[in-house]
Amino acid sequence: MSSAYNTNKNRIFVRGIEGSYSLKDELTRLRGMPRVRKAAAIPFTDGTQVFSRHFIEPKDGVTQTFHLHLEEYGPGGKSGKHGHVNEAAFYILDGIGYEIHDGIRYDWEAGDIAIVHNNCVHQHFNRDPLKPARALVIKTKPMYLFMNLLFQKQVIPRPSEPMPGYEDYKPRDLDENYNYAAIAVKNVEAGTA
Repeated sequence: MSSAYNTNKNRIFVRGIEGSYSLKDELTRLRGMPRVRKAAAIPFTDGTQVFSRHFIEPKDGVTQTFHLHLEEYGPGGKSGKHGHVNEAAFYILDGIGYEIHDGIRYDWEAGDIAIVHNNCVHQHFNRDPLKPARALVIKTKPMYLFMNLLFQKQVIPRPSEPMPGYEDYKPRDLDENYNYAAIAVKNVEAGTA
C-alpha cells in the first residue's frame, strides 16, 4: 500500500529558519495563515488497521511547536508498538479500546483521555471487533525535535495487513457530524449502539 506509514520517509517536523528572518516578518506571515482548517480537506493516510488525519504539523507553516492529528482504529485494529521522548494526549472521541504502556494495560472509552508519558513504550488497541474507534492526538513532538531531544524507537511496526474480514475497511472520511461522543450517547439512549 503506497500510503502506508513509513518510518524511513523524510518528514518535516520543524521548519527551517532560512534567509532573512525577523519577528515582524514572521508575525505578518502567521497572521496571513488560515485560522480554521477544514478537516474534510485533509485526507486520512497510513493504514491498514490504523489511519491518521494530520490536522496541524510544522510543515504546514501554521504552527512550529505542536502536532495535532486524528487516529481511527479499524474494528479490532492496533497500532505499532513504539516509544518516544515526547508526551502525547489521546482524547477518545468514540469507541472502546486500551493501551499497553510499559507492559501495563489501561482501558479507555469515548470521553476519556489517555496520556502517554515521556519515554513510555506503548501500543494502542481497539477492543471492539465490529466498530471503529477514534482519538484526537495532541503532542509536543516538534518542540522536542527543535531542542534536539528526540528519541523515537519502533519496537513492532504498524500492521501491514488488515484485520481478517476487514480487507476493504476505509476510515470514516466523509463524516459530517464530528460530535462523536454525543452521537455515541444518543445511540445508547436510542438503543442503537
